[in-house]
Amino acid sequence: MKQLNIHLYSIHGLIRGENLELGRDADTGGQTKYLVEFARALGEHPDVAQVNLFTRQVVDKRVSSDYAKELEPLSEKARIVRIKAGPKRYLRKELLWPHLDEFVDNSLRFIKAHDAMPDLVHGHYADAAYVASEIAGYLGVPFLFTGHSLGRNKLQVLKNAGHSEEAIEEQYHISQRISVEEEALRKADIVIASTQHEVKRGYELYEGSQGTHFKVIPPGINVETFYPYYYDLDTSFEPEEAIVKARVRMQREINRFLRDPKKPLILAVSRPDRRKNIDGLVTAYGEDKELQAIANLAVFAGVRSDIQTMDDNEQDVLTQMLLLMDKYDLYGKMALPKKHQPDTDIPVLYRLAAASKGVFINPALVENFGITLIEASSSGLPIVSTDHGGPQDIIANCESGILINAKDTNSIQAALKSILVDSEHWESFSANGISGVRKHYSWKAHAESYMTAINDLIDKNSITDASWRSKIGRHLTRVNKVLISDIDYTLIHEGGNADEAALKQLKASLENSSIGFGVATGRSLELVKDVLENYDLPQPDIVVCAVGSEIYYGKNFIPDHGYAQHISYGWKPGQIKKVLAGLPFLTMQEAENQKPFKLSYYMEQSADNLAKIHATLSDHKLRYNLIYSHGQFLDILPHRASKGKAIRYLSHKWGITADNIAVAGDSGNDEEMLRGNFRGIVVGNYAEELEILRGKNRIYFADGHYAAGVIEGLEHYQFLNQ
Repeated sequence: MKQLNIHLYSIHGLIRGENLELGRDADTGGQTKYLVEFARALGEHPDVAQVNLFTRQVVDKRVSSDYAKELEPLSEKARIVRIKAGPKRYLRKELLWPHLDEFVDNSLRFIKAHDAMPDLVHGHYADAAYVASEIAGYLGVPFLFTGHSLGRNKLQVLKNAGHSEEAIEEQYHISQRISVEEEALRKADIVIASTQHEVKRGYELYEGSQGTHFKVIPPGINVETFYPYYYDLDTSFEPEEAIVKARVRMQREINRFLRDPKKPLILAVSRPDRRKNIDGLVTAYGEDKELQAIANLAVFAGVRSDIQTMDDNEQDVLTQMLLLMDKYDLYGKMALPKKHQPDTDIPVLYRLAAASKGVFINPALVENFGITLIEASSSGLPIVSTDHGGPQDIIANCESGILINAKDTNSIQAALKSILVDSEHWESFSANGISGVRKHYSWKAHAESYMTAINDLIDKNSITDASWRSKIGRHLTRVNKVLISDIDYTLIHEGGNADEAALKQLKASLENSSIGFGVATGRSLELVKDVLENYDLPQPDIVVCAVGSEIYYGKNFIPDHGYAQHISYGWKPGQIKKVLAGLPFLTMQEAENQKPFKLSYYMEQSADNLAKIHATLSDHKLRYNLIYSHGQFLDILPHRASKGKAIRYLSHKWGITADNIAVAGDSGNDEEMLRGNFRGIVVGNYAEELEILRGKNRIYFADGHYAAGVIEGLEHYQFLNQ
């Protein structure tokens, strides 16, 4: 069996191979750790050739320079790939949506430059699902999706907490997230979930889940990192120096808060997020004097320096926690350390709590999975957890603790005390957790289940055949030269006639070479389809149409969303229509001629009219590109759009240099693309306005007319000899 190249995508947060900054913010949580360890585990599998974990490159003095490195090895067959997208600085995930198409484009460039063609792509969270599905669409490979958390669940939780839909939308861009999740569920060949609860209570809230192939594969943990607490009690056991230092550091950090540090420790570890219900835990502890007498409480709520500099959600959670600590006078009983190192300190914390005969608690309102519960159980620390979500499966598999109603203070108190005061109960949960995790939640088992699902998918060739998916990107990442030609008067004659012999020769020449083929035309996509049906033109790999305001690919005419996002910058069609409405010499063309990125007018012919339009638009500080043709047709495009600019965009996206792109045209409408740094071909039947290009560098005037002239130009540039 062929070894597979697997691409994992996780766009947001701060991801690196070592010293993960878990809890630094809401975007750098369990998902980042999961992806790094998952990539390493897959890299160890014999059926895997290479794992690339794609994330966003961040160059920002506020964060480590580690996140600026393009490549970071994780193991012999796994690495992190950091892709440029948007501004260099670190951005929270809700602000990344406008930059995802750039992430797609730059990922495709990386794939071509590094010969890193994937056999499948797997998007993690909604933002990465969008990116991965776009890449799968271009390359014709299987697309997998894992949500980690879902927008519909989050929306409901926030609404239940009293937040208005308007405030939620402004902060979280929740409607866009949900829309992307719906689309991902419709497109995905497999959706990987951690638990059945996640499928039933999460994904199945989406219309797109109907017919989706779900596969439940619980994530794993490194059981060597989360070893049983009693190893540390054995004087013959010699852990690494870093672990010894972490144990001393964490014990000292906790003890400085506590009046009686010898009592059992109730431990909570989470991000400072409202959904984690930290205030519910502190309230339950604060209102129960008996519980306070039995045990201390330690809450590790992320990593903080100055609460006032954190985002509003985190500020609110931490401030409320401190206020509750003061309200219930928990000084000397409750520890709130500011910092910890996730890689070394968290495993140590579990073992310290277990050695004290304490308990780990996850009081979240909802928990999709609960990786910390597995880590604690692996260390021999009994657990108490919310009954809403993935913890149901964990406790069913491991029998290492008790489920609670996290909204019920009495439920929290009773569960904690039932374990803390019953040593037999405690020992049973501790032993069960250690053995249960090793049976159900090792990384090796996780990777094996994943690869079984993937190999079944690929062996059965059962990826969905859909119009959104094509292999055109696979073709374009392999070609080194491209011809892009105008259609009318360049490939076909006036009146729609064609030099059939020349077209047949051109078609054969392209088929017998490694040259990509595209058309660039003022026609709409519908009219391009008409001419392709009516004439024996080569099937284009690329269609640049609507005067350069749209790009499509392949026989399914897959739209280039990246180009649409690129040219949308500064485009204000509503304002343009408004300010031009008062010009009497302009009349809007028919509705079918109007496009999202093209406004089309009829204009009375006059030497002054174009100048008046320029002046009007400039006075209102609007950005635009005017295309005037045939003495009456005026098209207004975004300032980033034109046939020539579209070709330059394609050059960048697919990593094809201008030297290796030939463009062919016949009239003034083609002048702008012919003037670029491409290899220009002017066919012999050219319009007089192109005579000004004669003698210009990189522009060849052919003797042959129409398609014959295009062939002549390709031979001149030695494109057909490749």
